[in-house]
Amino acid sequence: MVVRNQFEERLKELHQDLLTMGIMVEEAVYNAVKSLVFKDVDLAEKVVDGDRAINDAEIEIEKKCMMLIALQQPVGSDLRRIATTLKVSSDLERMADHAVSISKTTIQLKDEIYAKPLIDIPKMSDIVKRMVHDCLDAYIHMDKEAAAAIAKQDDQIDAYFKTIFTDLIELMNKDNAWINQATHLLLVAQYLERIGDYVTNVCESIVYMSTGQVVELNN
Repeated sequence: MVVRNQFEERLKELHQDLLTMGIMVEEAVYNAVKSLVFKDVDLAEKVVDGDRAINDAEIEIEKKCMMLIALQQPVGSDLRRIATTLKVSSDLERMADHAVSISKTTIQLKDEIYAKPLIDIPKMSDIVKRMVHDCLDAYIHMDKEAAAAIAKQDDQIDAYFKTIFTDLIELMNKDNAWINQATHLLLVAQYLERIGDYVTNVCESIVYMSTGQVVELNN
């Protein structure tokens, strides 16, 4: 019984570590797009510099997962919970990498005047940020129904990406002076789209953790 209680305490600590990491990633995505919209280079650099802490958090979570597996030799649902935490931390780290890429775009475009106000990219970002937040909540509560519902929101992300892609291609065709800027903004939309895909991965991991079933959500 004592061993079981120790395991549960360490698992609870692991979940808290992942939640803390997730909040950092959520903030990084928000600040990255905010820096782009307002051309806030200082904020962009803050996101870039903050990536080290997120990487360190992933490494620490991985170490704790490996230690739990080695010391407790979990099986069944216990092993799934640890394996899911390991996978989710990896997906979160990749989301943060894309936030860094968006921030670097801010720095690259800092001296340019936007061809038109950024509207769809911030809207796309709002959905992505909400998905990141909600998937973390679903993870903590092992809520497979919520996870499936969150994954469906990726359709909205894809729709925004298609709209942005079409608009930027049209802009480049009209005036090749905008090719550099449009290409960078297209990459930003792609980074956000990829973050949405990683959220879907997290949602699939939540279903696996809860049921033991490997599923493809929103395929």
